[in-house]
Amino acid sequence: MQLMKKGFILTALILISIGIKSQPSRQWTLNECIQYALENNITLKKSKLAKQSATEGLKQAKADLLPNISLSTNQSVGYRPWTDMGISTVTNGTVATSVKKTYYNGSYGLNLNWTVWNGNRNINNIKLNRITEEQAELDTETNSNIIQEEIAKLYIQILYMKEAITVANQSYAVSVKNEERGRELVEVGKMSKADLAQLTAQRASDKYTLVNAESNLANYKLQLKQLLELTGNDDFDIHTPEISDEDALTDIPQLQSIYESALVLRPEIRKSILSIEAGNTNLSIAKAGYMPTISITGGGGTSSTSMTSKNWGTQLKTNFDASVGATISIPISDNRKTKTAISKAKIEQAESMLDLEDKKKQIYYTIDSYWLDATTNQQKFIAAIDDVRSEEASYELLSEQFELGMKNIIELMSGKTNLINARYNKLQSKYMAILNIQLLNFYKGDKIDI
Repeated sequence: MQLMKKGFILTALILISIGIKSQPSRQWTLNECIQYALENNITLKKSKLAKQSATEGLKQAKADLLPNISLSTNQSVGYRPWTDMGISTVTNGTVATSVKKTYYNGSYGLNLNWTVWNGNRNINNIKLNRITEEQAELDTETNSNIIQEEIAKLYIQILYMKEAITVANQSYAVSVKNEERGRELVEVGKMSKADLAQLTAQRASDKYTLVNAESNLANYKLQLKQLLELTGNDDFDIHTPEISDEDALTDIPQLQSIYESALVLRPEIRKSILSIEAGNTNLSIAKAGYMPTISITGGGGTSSTSMTSKNWGTQLKTNFDASVGATISIPISDNRKTKTAISKAKIEQAESMLDLEDKKKQIYYTIDSYWLDATTNQQKFIAAIDDVRSEEASYELLSEQFELGMKNIIELMSGKTNLINARYNKLQSKYMAILNIQLLNFYKGDKIDI
């Protein structure tokens, strides 16, 4: 009975293990990859923290408009070993004098310091910190766009490699079949061993191509997995959507319209525009160095001591005093510091304007590159469709003629190579056209959706 029980438990564990292993791994869609990366990518998380830091800087700049108020107190104990001064008290007509060598002092104060006007430096500092906060937000958006583009590129590469592996498998299967047929022909004396050796070499070459394609697929999956910040040894795979030839033949957006949209929407451009605003604000802050500063100070305080017969409350009342005042500080000479700050602010303005022009050119070059790749690959794809049909018909005819002894092994292998290359060219141009069209739409403001 005990043996049967153990056997039942072991069988159950084996079935559970088989069930777990047989569960298919998750297949990630492009949208799932993008959403997961936007939530978990470390670079994006750092960008969001930088935004929070900039927000704190803005809060501090606003708080600098308020007065500084501080409360202070000092408590001390003193010792006079050789003093002959004391406190005299009268009790029932009798004067008593006590000399205390140890005494206690206390002071209490409330102070206020408020910069009323400093050439609008505080106001402009708020503007500058608000711009910094907006730029930090745009940095996050820029990193988000970069990650989405990289995910789309890797996703398309994986889809391409999956189909390329299918082609490589078909090519390898044909090579194996040709080699087997060649062995049969050698046995009956209709093919030389030299020709068979070429078929064997072709089969080995196709096997190498297949293994290399599988290696590239694994590498692209690893890159995508790392971009998603995924860890562990779990299998990673993507969902293979239904992609038709029409997807590669969709209309390509106009180059100029994409560029005009990108100038409005892309965060890199908006950040550069904000940098120009920041330069103007820094210039105003620098010019404030020539302006006077007006501040108000005030305070009140009191004290107490044990060297008097008055009680503590009375001392605080009688010793209380308060003051208020205004200070005007007019700069006369600051060793050229203000002039240098103004010159540097103007240089910063010029640099920001050049940076904006540079960003516009980079955006244009990127869009132009995507547009050219989309147009070229779409034209290549159209040509490749006809090329594949032609090569398939040609190879089929070559195979029949080879079987009849009308074509030699060199012509057969050449026809097969041409067919495989045509299929690869068709796949590559198809997926590259789809990728670049998607990226063009992304720069226009649309979502990447494959």
